[in-house]
Amino acid sequence: MNTGSDESGEAVVAAERSKPGGAPEEQQDRGLGSRAPEFVKARRMLHLSWQVGVFVIGLAVVAAGIVMLPLPGPGWVVIFGGMAIWATEFVWAQLVLRWTKRKVTEAAQRALDPKVRRRNITLTAIGLVIIAGLTGVYLWKFGFEMPWKIKDQ
Repeated sequence: MNTGSDESGEAVVAAERSKPGGAPEEQQDRGLGSRAPEFVKARRMLHLSWQVGVFVIGLAVVAAGIVMLPLPGPGWVVIFGGMAIWATEFVWAQLVLRWTKRKVTEAAQRALDPKVRRRNITLTAIGLVIIAGLTGVYLWKFGFEMPWKIKDQ
C-alpha cells in the first residue's frame, strides 16, 4: 500500500544511524507518509485496518466539529484536530494541513500590517456607531418593550 513515503523503514533507520550529532533529521521535519508503528506497516492487513481506524476516528472528530459550527463549541479547532488525526496516516491530509498553516500564517502577517490594522479598527468603530445608532432609534421609538407581546400568551 502506498502511503506516500519513498523510503522503506530500513533505509530510514540506516539513515538516522549514519547522521552525526545524535538527533535524526526525521524527528525535526518528517516527510509525508504514514506514521504508523513499524510492526503495523510490516503487515499489509494490519496496516489497512490501522488506516481504516484512523480514518473513522478522524471522521468522527471532523463530524463533531461540523456539528459545533452552528452550535456552541470550538468547531474549527475540532475540525483541524480531526484533520491532524488524518494527517498521521494520509498524505492528502498532511498536504491540506500544510496549506492551511501557510494560509493562516499569511493572514496573520497581513493582519499585523499597520495599514490593515488601522482599516480594521476604523471599520469596527464605524460598525459600532451604526449599531449604537440603530439601538438608540429602537429604544426611542419602542422603549424597553419587545416588539411582540409576551404577556398576552
